[in-house]
Amino acid sequence: MSHADVAAGVWRIERSRLVGAAAKLLRDLDEAEDCAQDALIAAIEHWPRDGQPANPAAWLMTATRNKALDRLRRRAMLEREHEHLAADDEAAGTHVVPDFVDHLDAARDQAEIGDELLRLIFIACHPVLPREAQVALTLRLLGGLETAEIARAFLQPEATIAQRIVRAKKALNGQAYELPGPAEREQRLGAVLAVVYLIFNEGHSAGSGASLLRPALCDEALRLARQLQHLLPDDAEVHGLAALLEVQASRLPARLDAQGRPVLLPDQDRRRWDTLLIRRGLAALERALSFGDPGPYTLQAAIAACHARAARAEDTDWGSIVAGYDRLLALNPSPVIALNRAVALSFAQGPAAALPLLDALAAEPQLKRYPWLAGAQADVLERLGRVGEARDAYQRAAELTDNEVQRALLLERAKRLAS
Repeated sequence: MSHADVAAGVWRIERSRLVGAAAKLLRDLDEAEDCAQDALIAAIEHWPRDGQPANPAAWLMTATRNKALDRLRRRAMLEREHEHLAADDEAAGTHVVPDFVDHLDAARDQAEIGDELLRLIFIACHPVLPREAQVALTLRLLGGLETAEIARAFLQPEATIAQRIVRAKKALNGQAYELPGPAEREQRLGAVLAVVYLIFNEGHSAGSGASLLRPALCDEALRLARQLQHLLPDDAEVHGLAALLEVQASRLPARLDAQGRPVLLPDQDRRRWDTLLIRRGLAALERALSFGDPGPYTLQAAIAACHARAARAEDTDWGSIVAGYDRLLALNPSPVIALNRAVALSFAQGPAAALPLLDALAAEPQLKRYPWLAGAQADVLERLGRVGEARDAYQRAAELTDNEVQRALLLERAKRLAS
């Protein structure tokens, strides 16, 4: 592997932390991203000549901070504030080693949150932004998702999400990039939970690319959810989200066959499910339910638990799953939740009961180009014996998905019906 490949790999892992460090100095997210990118370019230029550093992540962090400090110097020179610049440099420390004040601040912040990335997510979910902008910006800067991936998660046009992120960056320029206090932290929690949830979803079913799964994103989301459990042990929805992610992650080993093709839930070898993750998830769900009225993440976790408790696909309590979606829809009306309910109904009461619901959902603007709706329609039509319509629906779903593995599966099912 070349030095450039190593640098790019480490940079992708550390990107959110690099941006966060630069943003704390510059209070400008566009400039912070530029500094992180400049650090990668510097690594690609220097490492082949000077050798790969013993700690590549620390090298990139130092380079990013140096770029940020250089920008602060240029600002100060333009403003003719040389004395103020000297004071800033002294407070910030040298280019290589921050002074003891930085260490003390870091130690105090780590004691409060316990995880650097989680700290940055709380900081980025600033109340000056509307919820949608908080989540989109945080996913872009810290979750490592591309704008197109975020657009798919929101069922919004990519241009809309791009504009939302640009406006959010401008709104945050000049704001304090410090960890909020406990009261304000509670106000930001909803956005933080949404970010962790969407990061996991992209890892669990990648919206684009050559792989169906992105396990690193699932692992990161799980780690963040567990950190939140330690940070906020008395919040029901924190435990609900953790329960949902643990149970969903338990099925990852069975989601692909030996050839790397997707395996649908009813066809998965349940012996391959991770029983430790299931136990963790069920324990977190019990904790969440002990607080009383369940929220949306807890309700989703309860639905996932119905699958986890079934030793065989035919043992699944589909009636309870439909009832769970009914409660979820009452709490959080959404066309995607309605779609999931219709799929569950097709197993609880038969495909004929679900088809009118799926056809009605096709009129929902958010689902016009949603591949999972077309896929659900195809499956129901196939089970009803309406082969030609099912084949067309599979082909339509394949055209709508950007994931190569998912597209190949859908086209394979369409081809099978044509023979």
